[in-house]
Amino acid sequence: AAAHHAAAVLADRPSALGLTPDQETEVRDVVVDADGTQHVRYDRTYRGLPVLGGDFVVHLAPDGGYLGADRATRAAVSLPTVTPGLSAPRAADLAAHALRAAHPGASLKRLTAEPELVVDALHGAPRLAWRTNAVALDPLGNPVARTVLTDAGTGARIDAWDSLESAAEGDGKSLYGGTVPLRTTPSGSSYQLKDPTRGGTYTGDAQNRTDLCVLGVCLVRAPSTVLTDADNHWGTGTADDRASAAVDAQYGTDVTWDYYRDVHGRSGIAGDGRGSYNRVHYGTRYNNAFWDDGCFCMTYGDGDGTTFGPLVSLDVAAHEMTHGVTSSTAALTYSGESGGLNEATSDIFGALVEWHADNATDPGDYLIGEKVVRPGFGRDALRRMDRPSRDGSSADCWSTTAGDLDVHYSSGIANHFAYLLAEGSGAKEVGGVRYDSPTCDGSTVSGIGREKLGDVWYRALTVYMTSSTDYAGARTATLKAAEDLYG
Repeated sequence: AAAHHAAAVLADRPSALGLTPDQETEVRDVVVDADGTQHVRYDRTYRGLPVLGGDFVVHLAPDGGYLGADRATRAAVSLPTVTPGLSAPRAADLAAHALRAAHPGASLKRLTAEPELVVDALHGAPRLAWRTNAVALDPLGNPVARTVLTDAGTGARIDAWDSLESAAEGDGKSLYGGTVPLRTTPSGSSYQLKDPTRGGTYTGDAQNRTDLCVLGVCLVRAPSTVLTDADNHWGTGTADDRASAAVDAQYGTDVTWDYYRDVHGRSGIAGDGRGSYNRVHYGTRYNNAFWDDGCFCMTYGDGDGTTFGPLVSLDVAAHEMTHGVTSSTAALTYSGESGGLNEATSDIFGALVEWHADNATDPGDYLIGEKVVRPGFGRDALRRMDRPSRDGSSADCWSTTAGDLDVHYSSGIANHFAYLLAEGSGAKEVGGVRYDSPTCDGSTVSGIGREKLGDVWYRALTVYMTSSTDYAGARTATLKAAEDLYG
């Protein structure tokens, strides 16, 4: 009904949404509040081409009446031509060069690049552009990828960003969370590490192999055959048993699913009840974990043992799976200030999932990845939310240069905001960890608690943010969300 009402609004008010006969729209997501208020999120195309920054959200009263809209851009989407002056092969070459430049000194193998013609409305006046996904394998056989946006008329680079934005009652001994409960699927005389109560989510062993992708299409995926066990007691809690990392991955998926369901009423990552899957032991000494929309899956490396251990900790799992939630909702562009907000959203919910799990072996905190770092990393966590700048690179406060930072560093602004909103400013101990979080202007702030932080950020993300939302837009979105929730 919400989509039907919204379609009527689009037909009646095209000018209010910047729609013209050359444009088509498609529903991406629908949120219906308890009082019946409806929020319908759309993507748009222009003469058949995807419009980056063309997304918008229509807000409707319970009776279908139009309340307003949030648009990623208010620029008129109109072009004199959709014929590119720059050829697709040349765009592919430029993207391949950008991927090599992002990995200096590495001999990349099987490098491919696939250009797609789009309309870019994210970076000023709408223009024709090539969006090219360049993928390759590094010297260890692990995947690297970069998306490059190129002006289709002049060949100038517009933007670029990394792409590798993942029953029976049993139990498992994990690497990081102690002995944890698992729901599995009986299969003959054994059990599969597959949870029928959470959308069929399962975990498989990648056997230290990697994906083979050509022109952006993965021809061969690393294995993900579901793990099995004879007695439904999984792992030993040590890395010597390959099932131990699988226990962490499955547990992380379960707890993240439960958080979004119990706290926000969301059924699965995409909100459709569909389970994702996990691949553990990916690549060789692979120091990463990633969510991939293409397979709707989480993938975990084992780490090199010096900088990182297996990257299957609870907050890392929740962080990466939240990228899937963001992709299914606001689809924040992974560059500039929007990219910082994308990363921060994953850090914020990664921390909130950890608190929600209430696991005494891995208690909640405002540190990201503290379980996976090793002495060679040189810090006690990947990132801190109370004072992000303690890592030497992240920003605590917004400035006009925030959009120029790597998204993992500009995320510090929103992480700092989230900590202050939940806990308040000053030095204090929370859950056995000492924090010290000054405000940007020296004022004193009292926290409103983690629960309200999560509610405000989730509503802002799913109802008001769009692909182009920057920090000023996030301020507006969170204020709207707070007013909706608390008056």
